[in-house]
Amino acid sequence: MKLSPLLVSFFLAAQPACAKVLLGIDVLEKGGFKELKGKNVGLITNHTGMDSKGRSTIDVLHAAPGVKLVKLFSPEHGIRGRAEHGKAVEDGKDAKTGLPIFSLYGKTQRPTADMLKGLDALVFDIQDIGTRFYTYTTTLAYALEESARAGIEFVVLDRPNPLTGSIVEGVPLDPSIKHFTAYLQVPVRHGLTVGEIAKWHNGTAWIHARLTVVQMQGWSRPMSWEDTGLKFRPTSPNIRTVTAAVLYPGIGGFEATNLSVGRGTSEPFEVFGAPWI
Repeated sequence: MKLSPLLVSFFLAAQPACAKVLLGIDVLEKGGFKELKGKNVGLITNHTGMDSKGRSTIDVLHAAPGVKLVKLFSPEHGIRGRAEHGKAVEDGKDAKTGLPIFSLYGKTQRPTADMLKGLDALVFDIQDIGTRFYTYTTTLAYALEESARAGIEFVVLDRPNPLTGSIVEGVPLDPSIKHFTAYLQVPVRHGLTVGEIAKWHNGTAWIHARLTVVQMQGWSRPMSWEDTGLKFRPTSPNIRTVTAAVLYPGIGGFEATNLSVGRGTSEPFEVFGAPWI
């Protein structure tokens, strides 16, 4: 059956519009990088640190007028996101810019005083997936604490929570537990963006860091990832899809058991099981 042009127009108009979200890096650029002008900057990032046009935050800040990007820092999985779960990441050098890369998942998980020497500001731009035991937010918290000790500014370029900002599930972490995959006293599915986590940790842990969050434009709490109009990039070797990110708060809990969570398959964290099930 052929639909009339009028009916087609009505049908398309009735579809919900896909919102366009400007990321923190987009807003920073739109504002002329005023938060970083005249500063020596270090950047904590990885392959997910891109603007909405697909340009690396490293490249954007390296070319930004009045901003001097001098050091890079990488989390678990490395700055290119290729290192497997739990594998130590080595220091290195960025092939394109020639900048030194300091690992925050190797000999140390915190930026040291030597690493921070000469910096006026430390910037964080990594896509999180809204789950407490995903290590990027621990790296955020550690770096925030060390920036406060060093007396340098900490800047977070905010990004959406793929699990939405309107659903919170699970009990907060027991205060007696403190390690790299269980550091922040938030629920398993916390409903916060990285910028909100930074603000919360800075306030509740009495860190008193000089914190600036470059907020998104166009994002609202009920938004799913599909609503943002943004391309989802695998955040680590085994979180390859939005579906895996959404399932991770539940399926990830089975990693502490003798069940498989799909590592080594084509659908990690989208399946779980064992030969005897």
